[in-house]
Amino acid sequence: MATTTEDLDESDGGPLQRWTKGAIQNPEKVYRALFYAAMVFFLVTTLFPFYWLTVLAVTPSGQLLSGSFLPEFDIFGVSGTFPLPVPKGFNPEAFVSVFSEVPFHLFMLNSFALAITTTVIVLFVASLAGYVFGRLRFRGRAVLMLGILAVSYFPPAAFVIPLFQAFAGNVVNIPFTEIPLFKPPRLLNSPGSMVLPFSALFMPLSIFILTTFYGQIPDGLEDAARVEGTTRLGALFRVIMPLSAPGVATAAVLTFIAVYNEYFFSSIMATSTEATRWSPIVGGILSYQTQYTTQYNLMAAASVIGVLPVVVLVIVAQERIVSGLTSGALKE
Repeated sequence: MATTTEDLDESDGGPLQRWTKGAIQNPEKVYRALFYAAMVFFLVTTLFPFYWLTVLAVTPSGQLLSGSFLPEFDIFGVSGTFPLPVPKGFNPEAFVSVFSEVPFHLFMLNSFALAITTTVIVLFVASLAGYVFGRLRFRGRAVLMLGILAVSYFPPAAFVIPLFQAFAGNVVNIPFTEIPLFKPPRLLNSPGSMVLPFSALFMPLSIFILTTFYGQIPDGLEDAARVEGTTRLGALFRVIMPLSAPGVATAAVLTFIAVYNEYFFSSIMATSTEATRWSPIVGGILSYQTQYTTQYNLMAAASVIGVLPVVVLVIVAQERIVSGLTSGALKE
């Protein structure tokens, strides 16, 4: 039986060559392989820290520093260590002691209060700005939008000194002179010194998201609402925002999560011991670390408890977030 040239090529090729030929003929194999690789990488990098925190939380405090968390095994003469850390013992008491050692529930309420207040402010102001940038035409719109987005490029540390001086109530002088301009109200050691920087930092992204969505709403819908006697603000809150629900939900969830996990400004703006009662959840987690002791199991348990509300929020709003991040980039 004669052997053709194509048979020789297929038989002489190695596994990589055969897989490459198959990928060229069927590109879906490549996409599927890339998807599984990205999913495995995401799961490992995301879930493993959460698993490690759970192991630290349920391990008795007396065994945390006693040795490695990789237990040894000996099965059928084969010895080694498990690739994943396993708790030495099981003591879920840390999830209860979290609230008795430190009023951790108050720190969680602080984070919720700061996050909800900031989210409401950001959505209100960003909706007005998004309506102006997305539905009105005026000179210098692109330059002004670029200037707003440029604020998000600066690191938060760049605003600490001027904000601290302003919130401390220091007199603001006219630039390059000693002439007093005005004296801002003293907001240091108050929730206002945290909410205002949060709102300014997370405002540009929300404006960009809402501008994209508001600009896609057909003009006929707004015109019909205005013919019925609705003002521009009425059309914004009654017609445009409901139709842009995915974008509004995306901006709200991203702002809420960012503020909920923030600690940089809150740790700087709370300079007095009495003001620490406004510290967010990260400040509560760090409260288990003192000058002489560090309760790792309580810090891990507090981290697990603190992240659960965000996980629930993302699971509930995941469809809105995905549609908001994808459909906003499409033009019809």
